[in-house]
Amino acid sequence: MPLAITPLARRAVPAAAALALLTGCTSVRPDLPERPAVPTARTEQDALLKAAERRFADDCLAGRGLLVTAAPRAPAEDRLLRAALFGTGPRELSVTLATGATVTAHSDGCLAVARDRLYGDQHRWFRAQVVVDNLRVEAQARYRDDPAHRAALDRWTACVAPAGRPRPARPDPEDAARCARESGLDEIRARLERAELTEVRARHRDELTTYRQLRDRALLRAVQLPAPTPPRKGNAPS
Repeated sequence: MPLAITPLARRAVPAAAALALLTGCTSVRPDLPERPAVPTARTEQDALLKAAERRFADDCLAGRGLLVTAAPRAPAEDRLLRAALFGTGPRELSVTLATGATVTAHSDGCLAVARDRLYGDQHRWFRAQVVVDNLRVEAQARYRDDPAHRAALDRWTACVAPAGRPRPARPDPEDAARCARESGLDEIRARLERAELTEVRARHRDELTTYRQLRDRALLRAVQLPAPTPPRKGNAPS
């Protein structure tokens, strides 16, 4: 409650004391809880976002009269739960990558609803996440036909399947790793991937910016969620 100072009190209160009263109105109360901090480790951030997404999805399912439990379900109940969680019908979200692959998802399931609540815009998040998650795949596709890579791949093939011997359907893992080192394939792939990733990241600067912004906002939302309430009893959707 703000302090009221009457004209008489103003004359009676020393200047230093009056200043203390005024500045005290903006001080932080020691009994108020501190805002929880966002973890700095990437693995902890991912776990935080996954837990928040799960809570929002569970809220959505509960709103539809469904409850997720560890108890066995009848096939019909399981199909009902999966449809509510992942969505049904035509997939409304679609992103075609530079590699030619197309990634799609539903926007009407509780998982999509949860991501919309967590990230603020499921459509923007879906596109940004799909592009960012496939940056390395795009870089690898770009150097696949590089002459140095093809030459190293030929040396690797000759190493794991020498002439005069039957070519195995699947090389022994130890032989494959040894030949990758001896042929120089590992070194060439690492060098080409670094260069291509730089180029790919520059091409997708907008998606990377959107990804970081939405993720940072989601982390703030997730860390401020109240502690979860104990799960309700029950083992079947109504």
